[in-house]
Amino acid sequence: MKRILVTGGAGFIGSHLIDHLLDKGYRVTAVDNLSNGSTDYLQLAKMNESFQLIVGDILNKELMENLMETHDLVYHLAAVLGVKNTVDDPLKVIEGNVDGTKLILELAYQYQKKVIFASTSEIYGRNPELPYREDSDRILGDPSIHRWCYATAKALDEHLCFGYAKKGLPVTIVRFFNAYGPRQTNSDYGGVVPIFITKALKGEDLPIHGDGTQLRTFGYIGDVVRGLEQAMEDRVNGEAINIGGTEHLTIQQLAEKIIALTGSDSDYLYVPYEIAYGEGYEDIPSRLPSIDKARELLHYSPRYSLSEGLLETIQWYQKRIKISQ
Repeated sequence: MKRILVTGGAGFIGSHLIDHLLDKGYRVTAVDNLSNGSTDYLQLAKMNESFQLIVGDILNKELMENLMETHDLVYHLAAVLGVKNTVDDPLKVIEGNVDGTKLILELAYQYQKKVIFASTSEIYGRNPELPYREDSDRILGDPSIHRWCYATAKALDEHLCFGYAKKGLPVTIVRFFNAYGPRQTNSDYGGVVPIFITKALKGEDLPIHGDGTQLRTFGYIGDVVRGLEQAMEDRVNGEAINIGGTEHLTIQQLAEKIIALTGSDSDYLYVPYEIAYGEGYEDIPSRLPSIDKARELLHYSPRYSLSEGLLETIQWYQKRIKISQ
């Protein structure tokens, strides 16, 4: 049975992927510096003798070389992400994403180990032609606007992946479209779903940045990890593949849906971008994926409706909020 290395394994997507892989019988090692992740998310995994957690940094070359040599493939999920990070510390976002990926790919090439790289729908930028296919153009704004640094860093990571693929490294890129679910952080650096759910459960107003007409698709984590598992297959080497949901809605509609599902008395309020992120921020009006390629190559099709995924997530946060109180 394959021995799998997961960078960022104590994070939201990483911990769910590890639970899924262990359930399938794989041996799994997580490496995480715990800057964003939490060992709490690995409680189930730590009860499995086929799991190992290493607290360390992926920029530690000696550590990563030892791990690369002793594993069969690597899921590279470790990243510096979140819109607030891109605005507050663009250098951290660029260097944190590119330097780690560069080292992972160098070592994987040295030992000829497959890499599954976690990219993002952000790389498409503000291309108005929808849905986004894997070969859609990247259209970004002014480089002086920090909001685009995460998209640019991830795109450079992808160029590195494709470059090593040309040299013969087995590598597959997956582009997530708003993955959500239990364990996703509800801090200012997290996603809109956990922030809205937490506010609704506490009876607080849900903050909508901008006018709420931004159109999005959300992918439930239970579906996402099934797609990630299939990405280890040789048939998708050298490919970039979108992974996301099929239901589209605006951010205002998402807020209304979460308020209804939680039975909350909360309302929502509009927060101007300059208040939320400072001057010069740009948002993406619509970001919707084509998942035709995922259906064909990964046999991927979402099993969870948006309502089902949101209810699973709400139930998890209800328990967390009760414990904290």
